[in-house]
Amino acid sequence: MTGTVVAVGSGTAPDLVGARVLLDPALYADPGPDAAVVDVLGSERDGGFAEHVVVPAACAHRVDDSPLSDVELAALPIAYGTALGMLERGRVGEGHTVLVTGASGGVGLAAVQLARARGARVVAVCSGSKAQAVRAAGADVVVDRRRGEVLADAAAAAPEGYDAAVDVVAGPFLAEGLDLLRRGGRWVVAGSLDGWAVGLDVRRLYLADLSLVGSTMHTRRVFAALVDIARRGLVRPVVAETFALEDLALAQARLAERGHVGKIVVVP
Repeated sequence: MTGTVVAVGSGTAPDLVGARVLLDPALYADPGPDAAVVDVLGSERDGGFAEHVVVPAACAHRVDDSPLSDVELAALPIAYGTALGMLERGRVGEGHTVLVTGASGGVGLAAVQLARARGARVVAVCSGSKAQAVRAAGADVVVDRRRGEVLADAAAAAPEGYDAAVDVVAGPFLAEGLDLLRRGGRWVVAGSLDGWAVGLDVRRLYLADLSLVGSTMHTRRVFAALVDIARRGLVRPVVAETFALEDLALAQARLAERGHVGKIVVVP
């Protein structure tokens, strides 16, 4: 969510009024920079679809000079925060080769853009009908999952293996795909679109020094990094469509169709 501060409570600097801000939708278990998320605006708290919302002042990050539009800024949480957290936990950096599953979805497409911005080579898995949009977002290679040869095609796209995988699909591909990693590679999972039950021979993990890492949303530290990206305009979020607040039901229906690439944004 993004918007302009119209009022502040006691103890908050009055010069925040009128500021353009990006909201961290999360509340955390403790004050630490890597504390776990325990509450999310729009989930545990109402206010995701509103003209006005009250949040703790610490959740409002100034983005006055960001080159991104309000609609683009609004698309950043939660998908881009989740994707950035995955890249952080996967230690994805310049020169690395990273595999992104579910690459046409919100988190997957964000991971493609953010990994590319870090200087990584990106191999993205999605349906062939969305390949052009995913490639435009920064993927170097797109693997068409509808061909039914994802494992072989992903292996061919990176013969020397992957430094990391950013996975929102899981299911059988997680166990099968571990062999795609280089020695010491990291497989980071934040979703289970293809199933949550995975059969795994753990010898494949420890004999190759691999890491299987779970990642849920962002932390304060990760969101602060996302705010910096927004302020500098290092990534421009892909927005599929916008809807007025009174057309919220239509926006939800469009989301359920899953035919879009990028974020659907509601504009009060």
